[in-house]
Amino acid sequence: MLLNEEVQILRQVPLLAGASPAHLKLLAFTSDRLRYEAGATLFRQGEAGDVAYIILSGTADVLVTSPRGEIRVAQVSAPSLVGEISILCDVARTATVRAATPIEVLRVRKEEFLKLMQDFPDVALQVVRVLAGRLARTTAELTEARASQLPAQD
Repeated sequence: MLLNEEVQILRQVPLLAGASPAHLKLLAFTSDRLRYEAGATLFRQGEAGDVAYIILSGTADVLVTSPRGEIRVAQVSAPSLVGEISILCDVARTATVRAATPIEVLRVRKEEFLKLMQDFPDVALQVVRVLAGRLARTTAELTEARASQLPAQD
């Protein structure tokens, strides 16, 4: 894949929509292109995270560990960004991400991602919006799950 093709894909990632083509080109150039076969793990829940991954092609499962084993909480396809929470919040990985199909990714180092957000406030605002949307969905799902566990009231 050529650098210009990577930039076109990066422009479709909602979190990066506010960045200029020149900065997307720099991000693509400074990132590592990797391929993973189906079943390969990009990162595991609980690990420290210093990189995020932009899925250029293919699909990956987002898994969390529960007392009953792994639960798939999402499936992400190109173009998507995964792993950004641990680099933004300096927390351990909140989930495991495993390739569901063969995938191609750009591995983005924390420093490069944070610089992009610093240089482009619109990108930072979009990151906040996307993460807030995820939090709202998670809160709604948790509320629904807890409500279904409460005994019926007469």
